[in-house]
Amino acid sequence: MIGTATKSSASANVRSAAAADILPTYKRAPMRFVRGSGVELFDESGKSYLDLSSGIAVNALGYGDSGIRETIENVLSTGLIHVSNLYRTEAGEKLAHFLVETSFASSVFFCNSGAEANEGAFKFARRWGRAVGTDAKTGIVALRGGFHGRLFASLAATDRPSYRAPFRPLAGGVMICERDQVELDVALDGESIAAVIVEPVQGEGGVRVIETELLKYLRKVTEERGIALIFDEIQCGLGRLGTFHAYERFGIVPDMVTMAKPLAGGLPMGAILVAKPIAETIKPGDHGTTFGGGPLVAAVADHVVHRLADPALLATVRENGVWLGEQLADIARRSGKIRAVRGLGYMWGIDVVEPAADVVARGWDAGLLVITAGEHTLRLLPPLVIERSDLQRGMTILEKILG
Repeated sequence: MIGTATKSSASANVRSAAAADILPTYKRAPMRFVRGSGVELFDESGKSYLDLSSGIAVNALGYGDSGIRETIENVLSTGLIHVSNLYRTEAGEKLAHFLVETSFASSVFFCNSGAEANEGAFKFARRWGRAVGTDAKTGIVALRGGFHGRLFASLAATDRPSYRAPFRPLAGGVMICERDQVELDVALDGESIAAVIVEPVQGEGGVRVIETELLKYLRKVTEERGIALIFDEIQCGLGRLGTFHAYERFGIVPDMVTMAKPLAGGLPMGAILVAKPIAETIKPGDHGTTFGGGPLVAAVADHVVHRLADPALLATVRENGVWLGEQLADIARRSGKIRAVRGLGYMWGIDVVEPAADVVARGWDAGLLVITAGEHTLRLLPPLVIERSDLQRGMTILEKILG
């Protein structure tokens, strides 16, 4: 008994030391996961957790997808994990063709993350702006409440004062505007604006669905004034709203779409869909990436996007999304602990009376993973393959931990 306790204590000390070696840019939960299966994660003690966060919208196919495993094994058998973008590979070309074929785009740029995708989109917008306008056509406008990343230009477009303040001065030429037609009309007036970037559903900003009328206005005014419209679909795209691309849910076609999170099933990958008028202005040397679209990540992404574009899966997300909204509204009425419920498909925000972090922590104890989207907002981002029975189980636990 004494020997076992000593060994356990030593192991715990090693774990604590290892955790301390990681730069503390995240406040991590106390459990350490060792395995995943379907829509559940398991910690070192064997305890299971129903995951309604999907690794922040990344694990759309859940855990242990057989197609991802088979694809990785096939690529590893070739030894072709990386060759750089100086050479062609089949996987990247196949993936690009599928994304072009299923969208408005004429071309795709691959990178490694969502923030990189947004930074690249800003560069492409400025390159196009100068080609069709003047050297002054460089401005980027973002909407209040948006989150577009933590690199310098994407951070400048992100409406989080606490994230921005320690790193000023940020990239110039980027401004944040209210989600209001009158304010936007003023901000977009003149010949200096190259692009507007908008999340159709603002994830980090509280899961706020942008009104369709405002999106239609943005499309109209950007077309009239020669401004590129960028949809940031990094969190809300690739099936999460019940359509393959989020823009399809709103009936609006942008000029560029940025994507990442679920794209390569948990491997790091981002992409920019680019309409032909903008793509035609991009020349060799205008942008680059060492790892973007490599054989391994592209092959996995090709499998993932084919799964996520399945009409049957998307129909289920739409149907269950409506049901999920109804269940959350019922919980709100019964509990009295919820101020508001917002969302579409498998992307929901729940404004709670108490600090959202307290509810999240009680979820850990109850075997449920949800995350925050603000001090008083819970966020639900379940895997797109989740079944109704598991959603129901999640709702039962959620109502319990709300108290």
